Amino acid sequence: MGTAIGDLLEKKEIELGELSGKKLGVDSFNIIYQFLSTIRSQDGEPLMDSQGRITSHLTGLFYRTANLLQKEIKPVFVFDGEPHELKAGTRDERKKVKEEARKKLEQARKEGRKEDIKKYAQQTSVLSEEMIGEAKKLIKALGLPTIDAPMDGEAQVAVMVEKGECFGCVSQDYDALLYGTPLLLRNITVTGKRKLPGKNIYIDVMPEKIFLKETLEKLGIDRNKLIWIGILVGTDFNEKFPKIGPKTALELVKKFESFEEIIKETKHEPEFNYEEIEKIFLEPAYSSDYKIEFKQPDRQKIIELLVEEHNFSRERVENTINKISEKIEQQGEQSSLKKWF
Repeated sequence: MGTAIGDLLEKKEIELGELSGKKLGVDSFNIIYQFLSTIRSQDGEPLMDSQGRITSHLTGLFYRTANLLQKEIKPVFVFDGEPHELKAGTRDERKKVKEEARKKLEQARKEGRKEDIKKYAQQTSVLSEEMIGEAKKLIKALGLPTIDAPMDGEAQVAVMVEKGECFGCVSQDYDALLYGTPLLLRNITVTGKRKLPGKNIYIDVMPEKIFLKETLEKLGIDRNKLIWIGILVGTDFNEKFPKIGPKTALELVKKFESFEEIIKETKHEPEFNYEEIEKIFLEPAYSSDYKIEFKQPDRQKIIELLVEEHNFSRERVENTINKISEKIEQQGEQSSLKKWF
């Protein structure tokens, strides 16, 4: 879910080619959940194999990652660890939202409302432990690194980018900026068009970059105050302040030099410790127990998982593997295979 500060941010559209040769830290849960929500059949149902097992996450992960590899982009997949105890409320709220969406989905199906069927079906997506395990298995078979974060994946990636181990953080959520990532990259694994909520209008989805430093300079604040804005409009660790959106939040943090003053001004006494949430973002939980290594794709393991286990098209999978391998070989011919590995 993340924090709703997008309207305040300085975004710049880019071409994927601009990221060629770069190692990118991927907020894996965020991206895989996105695949589950968006990669669906015409009736809104997720893609499934012959045994009724969901495969939308594998479809997105394989073909979208292949697209990045063909552009010489090197993704490093970082997975969430144990959720912070303050996320319990958020998890409970998400369960309620999904349950409500399931009820609305059933009603939409009874009434044959196709657009609503698709909308509510997307809202019922659940990322299971089995799906996470399959995702890791596929990523490793592609020769790409996986890293397990102690807590939030975007927090781990933010530190890796700050340390120069990755060029940017790939995520749809803006939390990575609160965690301090110097560069957030959005829509990197998204293709096509997106329907505007409540309107019959579709817009092109373009990759975009958001630099933390440029954003802070434009807003005239520091990172601490960006975190305050996040707290005011709501994060995964706290409910939002009533009747306060991003623009009002910006005005408040620019007007006052302490969060206590903001509390007095809003006349809202929060039922959470804002200092604790501030610390989560300023001192992110981070692991240094990992290696970033790239290997040749394991053709047989990919085919076993996708074709033999989940009924993917053998021809399409093999063609995709061939394209990835050819790109790696081309890089080796141009310089040295060390450029990739």
